[in-house]
Amino acid sequence: MKLQLTAMLGLVFFFNTIQAQKKSGLHLFSIEQTLEFAKKNNVQVKNALLNIQSQIQTNREITASALPTIAGAVGTQHFPNVAVQTLPNFISPATYQVLINEGVKDGNGNTIKMPSEIGYIQAQFGTKYNASAGVSLQQILFDGQVFVGLQARKASIDFQTSAAAVTEEAIKSNVYKVYYQLLAGKTMISLIDANISRLEKLSHDVQALYTNGFAEKIDIDKIAVQLNNLNTEKMKALNSIELGNMGLKTLIGMSIGDTLVLTDSLDYAKIKDDVIKPTNFNYTDRKEFQYLSYAKQLNEYNIKRYQLSYLPTIVMGASYNKIAQRNDFSFFGKGDWFTSSSIGVNISVPIFSGFAKDARIKRAKIDLQTTNNQLENLKITIDNSIEQSIVKYKTATTTLAFQKSNMELAEKVYQQTKKKYEIGTGSNTEINAADVDLKAAQTNYLGALFDAILAKIDYLTATGKL
Repeated sequence: MKLQLTAMLGLVFFFNTIQAQKKSGLHLFSIEQTLEFAKKNNVQVKNALLNIQSQIQTNREITASALPTIAGAVGTQHFPNVAVQTLPNFISPATYQVLINEGVKDGNGNTIKMPSEIGYIQAQFGTKYNASAGVSLQQILFDGQVFVGLQARKASIDFQTSAAAVTEEAIKSNVYKVYYQLLAGKTMISLIDANISRLEKLSHDVQALYTNGFAEKIDIDKIAVQLNNLNTEKMKALNSIELGNMGLKTLIGMSIGDTLVLTDSLDYAKIKDDVIKPTNFNYTDRKEFQYLSYAKQLNEYNIKRYQLSYLPTIVMGASYNKIAQRNDFSFFGKGDWFTSSSIGVNISVPIFSGFAKDARIKRAKIDLQTTNNQLENLKITIDNSIEQSIVKYKTATTTLAFQKSNMELAEKVYQQTKKKYEIGTGSNTEINAADVDLKAAQTNYLGALFDAILAKIDYLTATGKL
């Protein structure tokens, strides 16, 4: 009965664990899987990719400005009071001229003459209701700035794509460093656990010696102090790993509630054998250089755009309309609709703009020169970073080999000192000193291992091969 209850409780715990993992999400990630997850979920990378999509829509807008635009319009107007126009009296002179030509006389028998003042007449022109319906077309035949915008579309997409690549590479470099820093922390825990096991065995052996009168109580207490220090150090290391794990999840865009387990390990043999070999480096391998190169290209287009603004703009327009006029609102009934159409070309010639265009061109040339300076400075920075990374990597791998040998030697010294202590030819002071040396050698080895990894990452970043 007790066995069945234990099994049932075990099953309940197992299923609860599975459900919790499903709810929070369990991720067993190698470094490649971590990088792939960051590429899809890091906020900065996602926004950089959205900038590319935004630029695509901007390019569509630029393309649309070079295409015909067609608009339709329907409207009606009501004039409660049709406007009265005052015009020169063109009717009376014609009438008088006919009378004069016919020799007609007035009532007094006098020949009719043309009056010196004819005066004016007032008349209403138009109807109370007007209606119109039509369609218009407009097409740019030549606009230098629009055409430059069309030419710069690909460069704009390349610029945003390279910006996304720069962002992605920066995130990639940080993910590498944090991931391997956490692996170094796990290795540190393994070394601490090994030290705890070693001291626990030593404590057991010293206890036996003490029981038989070959050791003192203080020897046991010293080992207990060392064990307490190691357990405290382990707790601090575990807390540091937990905080680093949270930081890595935030960096790659993973929910804090998810569980992230790192599946890779620090491989001394791979780092030792992974020697940097000379490569045919090109500045364009660096994402930052590509980014500035596209910025330079856009600056050149900007200068060209402002220069072409001095040229005339030619636009063709056409319209087709139907117009109706009524004295009452009867447009849906019988009545004439008159056709009106036109085709024309408008040429707009810039003459003087207060030197604004000249200022824009000069400012664009200054921007281009600034970008050229940045490119030249970036070349110097790249050369320097490559040389520094090579020196650091060679130093780090040499130090790593030395620290590994030193750690193995410290382990050997500790074991020999322990045997001497057990047979009574060594002192407690000697074994404590050997233990301190061993832990220092382990810490130095771990630091050298991590430094070698960072140096390799920095080299790959410097050469654009990350």
